[in-house]
Amino acid sequence: MSERLVVIGGDAAGMSAASQARRLKKPGELEIVAFERGSFSSYSACGIPYWVSGAVPERDDLIARTPEEHRARDIDLRMRTEVTEIDPAGRRVRARDLGSGAEEWTAYDKLVIATGARPLRPPLPGIDAPGVHGVQNLGDGQALLDTLEATEGRRAVVVGAGYIGLEMAEALLRRGYEVTVVNRGEQPMSTLDPDMGRLVDAAMSGMGVTMVNDTEVTAVLTGEDGRARAVATKDAEFPADVVVLGIGVEPETELARAAGLPVGEHGGLLTDLSMRVRGPVADGAIWAGGDCVEVLDLVWGRERHIALGTHANKHGQVIGANVGGGYATFPGVVGTAVSKVCDLEIARTGLREKDARAAGLQYVTVTIESTSRAGYYPGAAPMTVKMLAERRTGRLLGTQIVGREGAGKRVDVAAVALTAGMTVEQMTALDLGYAPPYSPVWDPVLVAARKATAAVRAA
Repeated sequence: MSERLVVIGGDAAGMSAASQARRLKKPGELEIVAFERGSFSSYSACGIPYWVSGAVPERDDLIARTPEEHRARDIDLRMRTEVTEIDPAGRRVRARDLGSGAEEWTAYDKLVIATGARPLRPPLPGIDAPGVHGVQNLGDGQALLDTLEATEGRRAVVVGAGYIGLEMAEALLRRGYEVTVVNRGEQPMSTLDPDMGRLVDAAMSGMGVTMVNDTEVTAVLTGEDGRARAVATKDAEFPADVVVLGIGVEPETELARAAGLPVGEHGGLLTDLSMRVRGPVADGAIWAGGDCVEVLDLVWGRERHIALGTHANKHGQVIGANVGGGYATFPGVVGTAVSKVCDLEIARTGLREKDARAAGLQYVTVTIESTSRAGYYPGAAPMTVKMLAERRTGRLLGTQIVGREGAGKRVDVAAVALTAGMTVEQMTALDLGYAPPYSPVWDPVLVAARKATAAVRAA
C-alpha cells in the first residue's frame, strides 16, 4: 500500500526533503502532500538583501523551483494553506486554506516539520507602523521595495547589526539612502569577538554609515499620516523615511510545542542524527529540519540554533533519504558564516572567546594582519585573521576574518580543520594552493596557525 508523507513548510528544508523522497520512491509507493502558508516555494531568503539593492534584478531570480514545478514532479504542494494543528496520536494535521477559510484534516504516515524561523519583533510603540519592514521572506522584500519606490525621502534606519542588518545597510546605501544602524551591542556582529567587531564598526563608518552602538531602541515615532518618521532611543531620535528590522530570528515551533514535541534550550525542535524528532510523542514518524531545529555544535559539544539555508538544504536531503527508505545522517555544524558589506568581507567559524569560556576551555588567541594576494601583486587587500586554540592540546577552536576582497571564503579552510579536529600545528602543514594573484606564499590562515602554534607552545 502507498504511504503518505506530509510536509509542513514549502521552502528549503521541506521541499528538499520532499524532492529527495520523491527521487527514492515512485508516486504509487509514496504520496507527498506539502503545505505552505506563503505565496512562494523553494526560494533564497539569503538573497533578499541583494534583490533589494538591485544586484539581483528580479524577484524570480531567487526562486529555485516554483509550485508548478514541484507539482509536475508528483508533489501535491498546497500554497496559501496554513497548518494549524498537529495530532501525533492520530497521525494527522489540520490545515486552513487562507483564501477560503476552509479547514480539513490530512492523515500522514510520515510527517516533516520545516516551519522555519520568525523574525524577532519587539513589542515597541510604532513597531507595526507603515514604513517599518522586516525581511524574512519574498513578500517582505517586495513590501520594502514598494515602500522605497513610493518614498521621496532618503533616510533609512536599520535596527540591528547582525548579518541581515549589515547586508540591508549595504542594500540601502546602494540605493542612495543615508543609513543609520542602531545596535544594542557594543560592537556590530555579535557573532564575532569585540576586537574583530570593532574592525567592522570602523569599516562601516568609513563607508558613510552612521553606527550607533550600545543603544536600545525604545519606539518608532510616527507622523500625522501614521507612517514611521524616526527611531527613538533613550537619548536621541534618528529621522527615518524607512525603518528596516534586522534584529534576528527565533525558531517557529509553536505548532510543535502545542503537539507536545520536545524543544531545546533555544526553542528549536530536538532531533536525532537522522533528523527524526526525539521522544515518545513523535512515535518515530516525525522528522524536522531547517531553521526550526537545534543542531549539535561539533566544537562546543552542545546544541545550538543556527538559521542558515545551507543547513536547511542538508537537513532536507537527510530527511528525504530516510523517509524515502534510504539512510543518511546530519552530524552537526561548526558554526561557519560569511557575509559582506560593500567590499568588506566578514567570516567566522567555531567558538568565540566567550563561547570557549562558557564551555570551560582554556585557550590562547592570536591575531595577524596579512593580505589577500602577494604584497607586490596589484589589488592586494588587507585582512585580519584571529584564531583560537585550546591551550594544552593546540586543537583549533575558532577563526574570525575581517578584510576586503578574497578574505571571507578563506574561513572554509578553518571550517574543514575544525570538522576534522585538527590542531593548529597540523594546519601549518596544509598544502593550500598558492600563486601571487591568490595568496601570499604563506596564506593568512596558515600565518595565524603558525602564530597560534607558537602561542600554544609558550603557554
